[in-house]
Amino acid sequence: MSATNSSQVRHGTNGQFSIKKHKFALNFNSRVKSDKAELGSPPGYVTNAQFNVPVVEPSDVNLIVKKSWEIASGPIRQLPMNLFIMYMAGNSISIFPIMMIGMLFLKPVKALLQINATFKLIEGNQSLFQKFVYLLGNLLCLALALYKCQSMGLLPIHPSDWLDFVEPQPRIEFSGGSLSH
Repeated sequence: MSATNSSQVRHGTNGQFSIKKHKFALNFNSRVKSDKAELGSPPGYVTNAQFNVPVVEPSDVNLIVKKSWEIASGPIRQLPMNLFIMYMAGNSISIFPIMMIGMLFLKPVKALLQINATFKLIEGNQSLFQKFVYLLGNLLCLALALYKCQSMGLLPIHPSDWLDFVEPQPRIEFSGGSLSH
């Protein structure tokens, strides 16, 4: 018994050959069409037929509303994470806290400048309220960044920061390392 192209050739009792093919064997040498029906076009393949506009079902509308609320509440859901990151960054003026504050400022500002592009596809009776929630969340992130700058002493809130002839506030507390001589 010998095998050829995943088919088995068997010799019969009266000198005839019989070919037994496997269920999934393909014969690329044969030009004869099989008796099976031709496969249809794959999904997404469009011929000269007209395009059908999909019908929006109520479940799709609910999915769109759910996704739009997820986008709208995104900045508010980021607030606890931002609070923790700002706590861990500390109040010292070094590169890491400055980078964190920079990111905390840039993300909401970029989001506020692109608010119409973000909500371009969202329609419905809740879209105005969703934009308001998105705006509020980004403003809260900006307020957190301003608070962190104030706690680090980076905001110019004293008159001596603006005017050269005004004396700065006296320091109430001094700290430093000790050296023994």
